[in-house]
Amino acid sequence: MARLVTVCLLAAGLVGTVPAAAGTPTAGDGPAVVPVRTTGPADRRFNLVFMGDGYTAAEMPAFRADLERHLNTLWSIEPFASYRSYINVWAVESPSAESGVDCDTGLDAPARDTVLDMGFWGGCNPGSVQRLLTVDSGKAAALADLVPGTSHANRQIVALAHSSTYGGAGGSYATASGGNALSSLITPHEIGHSLGGLQDEYDYYARGVPGGAYSGPEPSSAHHTLLTEPQLRERRAKWWRWLGEESESGGVIGRHEGGLYSTGGVWRPSRHSLMKTLGYAFDQVEREVMVKAISAKVNLVQGHTPNTAPVGADRTVWVDTLHPVGGALGVTWRLDGRTLPTRGARTVDLRKLRLSPGPHTLTATVTDPTPFVRDPAVRASAALTRTVSWTVDPSLTTARDGTRAAFTGHTPTGSPVGARSVVHADTTHPVDRTPAVRWRLDGRPVPTGPNDRDLDLRSLRLTRGTHTLTAHLAGTEARLSWTVDARPATASYELSEPLRTVRRPGRPVEYVHDGPFTMRLTARDDQEGAVVSQFRVDGDGWYTYYGWPTDADAPFRFSPGGTVIDDLVYGKLGRSRAVPWDDATPDYGTHTIEYRTIDAAGNVSPARSFRVTLVPPAGR
Repeated sequence: MARLVTVCLLAAGLVGTVPAAAGTPTAGDGPAVVPVRTTGPADRRFNLVFMGDGYTAAEMPAFRADLERHLNTLWSIEPFASYRSYINVWAVESPSAESGVDCDTGLDAPARDTVLDMGFWGGCNPGSVQRLLTVDSGKAAALADLVPGTSHANRQIVALAHSSTYGGAGGSYATASGGNALSSLITPHEIGHSLGGLQDEYDYYARGVPGGAYSGPEPSSAHHTLLTEPQLRERRAKWWRWLGEESESGGVIGRHEGGLYSTGGVWRPSRHSLMKTLGYAFDQVEREVMVKAISAKVNLVQGHTPNTAPVGADRTVWVDTLHPVGGALGVTWRLDGRTLPTRGARTVDLRKLRLSPGPHTLTATVTDPTPFVRDPAVRASAALTRTVSWTVDPSLTTARDGTRAAFTGHTPTGSPVGARSVVHADTTHPVDRTPAVRWRLDGRPVPTGPNDRDLDLRSLRLTRGTHTLTAHLAGTEARLSWTVDARPATASYELSEPLRTVRRPGRPVEYVHDGPFTMRLTARDDQEGAVVSQFRVDGDGWYTYYGWPTDADAPFRFSPGGTVIDDLVYGKLGRSRAVPWDDATPDYGTHTIEYRTIDAAGNVSPARSFRVTLVPPAGR
């Protein structure tokens, strides 16, 4: 009997099922496993496994380009930006016999001979909708199984269809069209479903049709509720810890009506977010869920002194941890329940403790102190807290093992690191001493404190230029070197011709328009790597610039009431609209548009701005 995989339709609100056939797909010379980004052994990392469908052997460069674009956007979105050091990325390249996927764009489109049998309309189901893009789950799993060290427990499959048609799905696996202007934003949305269990915040079930009133019980979803704000606080329920905060996706976190495909009767935390409108960020509530989901795929403790038997008190004991780019993990040591003053050190020299005879219990607790998490239960979960314990017996003598001091792992040196990143260098662990790592920036010593494995560059407050960072292993010739990029990328804008331009001393330039106008953002950087541009209007949420929904090379179009494309609304100046039934009242008057960049090293540029005054056309 065929297995079923549940999928959730991107921007259409449909949940359906698709049969999954068995068998390993083959085409041409067969599948090739390509490591795209390696941060550690596959069995100790969260693995994103990308695969393409409908790309012929000659079109493999197009698959690689689509994958690169999707990843560039993913690394600009939190929490993927801060936890990208937890993630390996793999591409399984398996050419299809024919180009394209099934039922693109209509049910009457010819079937394609492809390795994953991807298809729009829920796999060519007349009862489905066009945007539901499904994959044969058995064939996708067979391809993913080719990646050594990965399993269902430590990976997420993302299947890209060779298509420029808007579509995707989230469930057991995530899917997205590879070449649509919005494609790279489809991927994190669908991973939100597949990995984080996040739900759609749309207020419609099928596009163009309002969803009506919600009539169910309190949702199990972490970001939907029936409770009022006072009830959230009184019951300490759902997102009560975030209430009143400025939302990462715009506005204030509170209680905004609509979601779960209903226009009323249910509420979400933010006015808009990535789970409602592509282009915005995950809000804090969703981000917290995703931090836990990503962290649950790995172990914060990557190695430690063996603890299956008692250890002597004449040695050092150590733990190796993961190294989030966004902030170092904390390590707390305790002896017989008493906290030791180790200040985050990854090792303890037991000889300095002068232990009394008899057994003692030593523990090391590794915790992620990220501000992205406020729920104590999440913080205390195995995803964000791990403890290792040892029995210490002072009567034991530890044999010296001859381990030499050497680097064992480190932040990749082949590309620049950002000025707000954590850079790390791990070492071997001789039993009688702790190899010290000495850091220098542009030749000058940088103090680190007891934890010399992680250097948080934010503490150096670098503001411009490029710098050379080195790590030297004391007593050896071993050295590592990185380029630190402290100069963010820049962006420039180009607007369609205004009625007039107003320049006033000390104020941003102002452009006057009497109707729709376009804005093109162009990013530049002095380092290699892609740059993501963003903009926001009147202080609302930052929105990723992708061109225009129907053409990635076209400029973004602002208009008084917005432009309806496939029953969604884009580019309304002033108060935004997501669907046609949102308030369409034109927002004439003066508006501030800010823009910024996020470069490949993770640097976020300062926001720059201009103003636009939209005047009613003559005669209105």
